[in-house]
Amino acid sequence: MSDLVEPKAFEPVYETETPVLYEVIDQVAWITMHRPDFNNAQNGQMTYALDDAFQRATNDDAVRCIVLGGSGKHFSAGHDIGTPGRDVLKQFDNRLMVPPHVTRPAAELLYTREQEQYLGMCRRWRDVAKPTVAMVQGACIAGGLMLAWCCDLIIASEDAFFQDPVVRMGIPGVEYFAHAFELPPRIAKEFLLLGERMPAARAAQFGMVNKIFPRDQLRVETAAIAAKLAAQPRLGAWLTKQAVNHVEELRGKRAAMDAVFHMHHFAHAQNDLTSDNSLGGLDAKAMAAENKRQASQ
Repeated sequence: MSDLVEPKAFEPVYETETPVLYEVIDQVAWITMHRPDFNNAQNGQMTYALDDAFQRATNDDAVRCIVLGGSGKHFSAGHDIGTPGRDVLKQFDNRLMVPPHVTRPAAELLYTREQEQYLGMCRRWRDVAKPTVAMVQGACIAGGLMLAWCCDLIIASEDAFFQDPVVRMGIPGVEYFAHAFELPPRIAKEFLLLGERMPAARAAQFGMVNKIFPRDQLRVETAAIAAKLAAQPRLGAWLTKQAVNHVEELRGKRAAMDAVFHMHHFAHAQNDLTSDNSLGGLDAKAMAAENKRQASQ
C-alpha cells in the first residue's frame, strides 16, 4: 500500500544505509530487516535490499537454508506509510521487467510500483530453491504478513500476532493475497473484515504457524530447525518445495492473487477520487491509534 504524493512534495530521509543485515552461520543465511526504530516498516530501500539478500543467499552454494527475521521488538509493522524514509517516488533498479513507476501518472504509478515491489518480489522469494523460514516476534502486520507467508515455515514467539487491518482503508487486504490459503475461508473473512490481531497460538490452530517458542528462545530454536533443513538433500528440498507450491497453484493461488491485486488497485483509485489519498485519508499514526483502541476493548 502506498498513497499518491506529488514528486516535489516529499524527499525520503533514510535513517540507515543498511536496512537489511546479512550473515551466514553454519550453512544458514540470516536475513534481518533492520529498521527497529520504525518497527521494520518496509520502504523501497528495504524491499530492494531484501531482494538483494535473497539473491545473495540463492547464489551462495554453501547456503542450504534461509531465515528471515526482524530486529527489535517486532518482525514488521508492514509497508511504510509514514516514516521519514518513505520513498514512494524513488526509482530503484527495475528487477521484474515492469515500467519505471515514477514516470507513470495517477493510479498507474501505484499499480506499476506495487506489481514490482510487493506482489512480484514476494512471488519470487516464495520460489527460492532453498528452504526458507520466517522467524516472527511481536507484530506481523499487513505487509509483514506477505514476507512471512512467502516463506516455507513460520516460527513464532509466544507474543507474536498477525493482522491485516487495511479494510479500514477500503482496501481488500494486502497485495500478496494469500489469506484464504493460509486460513480457512470463513476465518480469512473474519481476519480481514474485523481487522483484529490474531495471536500466534490461534494462527497455529489453522496451520499458519508451524511452531511457537518463548521469545528468549526463538533464535536458538529457529536455528535448530534451520540446521535440520540445511542437512536435507539439496535437490530433495527444492523438489519438495516445488511439489507443495504446485498444489497451491492447482488450487488457484496465483490466479486468485492476480484477481485481488486488481481489486486492490481499484480500491486505491476509488480512494484517490473520493478523498485525494489512495489510503482513504489514513496514515500510520491513525492506523496505530485504531489498533490501540481495539486492543483496549
